Amino acid sequence: MPGKVGLSVCPNLLGHLAKDVKCIIVTGTNGKTTTSRMIEQTLIDAGVTYFCNKSGANMMNGITTEFAMNSTLSGKPKCEYALIECDEAAFKTVSKYVDADCVLATNVFRDQLDRYGEITHTLDNIRIGIQNSKNAVVCLNADCSLTASLREEIPNEIVLYGVNLPIYKEHIKESSDAPYCIHCKHEYEYEYITFGHLGKYRCPNCGYERPEPDIAVTDVIVSDANHSEIEITMGGEKRKATINLPGGYNIYNGVAAVTVAKVMGFPAETAVGALATFECGFGRMEKFMLGGAETRMILIKNPAGCNQVLNFLSNIDEKSMFVVCLNDNYADGRDISWIWDVDFESLQRIEENLTGVLVSGIRADEMAMRFKYAGIPEEKIRVIKDYEKLIDEFTAQDAPVYIMPTYTAMMDLRAIVSKKFGYKNFWE
Repeated sequence: MPGKVGLSVCPNLLGHLAKDVKCIIVTGTNGKTTTSRMIEQTLIDAGVTYFCNKSGANMMNGITTEFAMNSTLSGKPKCEYALIECDEAAFKTVSKYVDADCVLATNVFRDQLDRYGEITHTLDNIRIGIQNSKNAVVCLNADCSLTASLREEIPNEIVLYGVNLPIYKEHIKESSDAPYCIHCKHEYEYEYITFGHLGKYRCPNCGYERPEPDIAVTDVIVSDANHSEIEITMGGEKRKATINLPGGYNIYNGVAAVTVAKVMGFPAETAVGALATFECGFGRMEKFMLGGAETRMILIKNPAGCNQVLNFLSNIDEKSMFVVCLNDNYADGRDISWIWDVDFESLQRIEENLTGVLVSGIRADEMAMRFKYAGIPEEKIRVIKDYEKLIDEFTAQDAPVYIMPTYTAMMDLRAIVSKKFGYKNFWE
């Protein structure tokens, strides 16, 4: 609200407030929040003053509010650094007012078709935002054929990051959001795929291919249900890193955060060390003890991200309960057809370990039907639309619980968890 009111009085308010701050902007489809929390830990460990939009308010109003809250009455910044997670559609507008020192584009995946349109529209928004950010060093994911293509169209200094080997020994079946060459539309060939359309791609027709990253993951030593141990190579130097969250997508988030830290001039050991100690963003593999249940809350919002969660879950070898909360509010995306592009069938591999699948949210019935068609036994699927009753149900057991909510469902559940079990609020 402060940003909305301020912008109505002074449309250039954000430009005034952001003028004397070293600004890092993180944008892209998946990984913005977690990568931002990793970068934030680097800023903490480096001992610099900073602020960030930790609540996830990543549109123009929310970002303006964050700058206003961290400025004096005369509009002078209280901190040296601003770490801003920016919605990819809002980036082209925010970048008109914020002269970023560093821009990170994580990836581009199909997401909320009713709002973003096709992935080329999202890529165009990011391109315009970078073109507005004339003084920024731009960090691009070399493994994403879409974000990597931006380097051909922008004059900025560019630093590329990536993963130089497959992350999973075997991964679930998933469709590619970018199977065809962005230049000539010929189908890509892959030496390996990490997930989705990410990997070592090459077009056999025109020769467009994955560029060699400047900073890369060159070994995945351990990746289990709690963390990953990796090797990151930069400038010919190899460093071991521990990421205190599971999942292959968090390996990408980790190397992205290290890349930004290097661009901003922070010591490599500080950036690498931050990966082991950062606090995850709310709802992004966030861990709770609720009653007797060890619980993780994992936001899902599109096929690529949800498939990566399932990749993680389908490799868990213990009794556990899954909870899925599907809403179709504006912030979630009105179109829920994406659930049919997710490989929920992969859960059949661990069906004997499933103590139950609880389904909630506005579109709970459609989600229950999706699980039925995925081959999950009907007797294991229960629809509980009341969140209080839902929480009472899964906290009554001792087995681990994995909650997969869409955005507004996550916000509602997170509020109840905070109030009922004494956890801090999502913005804290």
